[in-house]
Amino acid sequence: MTYRFQFQVIWDNWDLLLAGVGLTLQLSALAIVLGLMVGIVGALCRTSDNRYFGMLAAAYVETIRNTPFLVQLLFIFFGISSLGPRLGSSQAALLALTINFGAYSTEIIRSGIQSIEQSQIEAGMSLGLNRWQIFRLVILKPAIANIYPALTSQMVLLLLLTSVVSQISAKELTFMGNFLRSRTFRDFEVYFALALIYVVLALSFKLVAQLCHRRLFTFTRYI
Repeated sequence: MTYRFQFQVIWDNWDLLLAGVGLTLQLSALAIVLGLMVGIVGALCRTSDNRYFGMLAAAYVETIRNTPFLVQLLFIFFGISSLGPRLGSSQAALLALTINFGAYSTEIIRSGIQSIEQSQIEAGMSLGLNRWQIFRLVILKPAIANIYPALTSQMVLLLLLTSVVSQISAKELTFMGNFLRSRTFRDFEVYFALALIYVVLALSFKLVAQLCHRRLFTFTRYI
């Protein structure tokens, strides 16, 4: 084996990769927040007595879950731009990630809402809670606690999915890694560093999620 490892190129260009990490984390955080909002609304539609809302939410979920994320990304970046409004690469990436995460979180949150027993809701009503208080305290918080592990796993997948947006030149971590590889031709070193950084990011996210779980749901009774 004559290959000579030169990891010095990684240290010499660490600022480049760090900039990519910054956009990766920014896209992930915004997509999670916005996607959870979409997921809550979608879950309410899926559990609604209004069948039209339910059908609309089901169509959205099934469309997203049965098409590749890359196709969704390219459709938003190129397809929507061909109709008039032009989105930047970061804007298109955020929109695609939000729509994708929203569909998956819709089903996860729906399962959590359906795990809440009717007796719990009736107990909240008997205590004089209004509809918003019942939804927030009796339904949503216990539901999130019940499905927290699944939701956390989906968030980690979203973090890793940001690597795909490099295909539309969004300057996240993978894009910066590819740019560095094209300049240095050190394929092994660059992609090894990328893999290691993604592992660190994913494990760090899981750790933060565990700390949030202990703080937010320690006294929540699992149904």
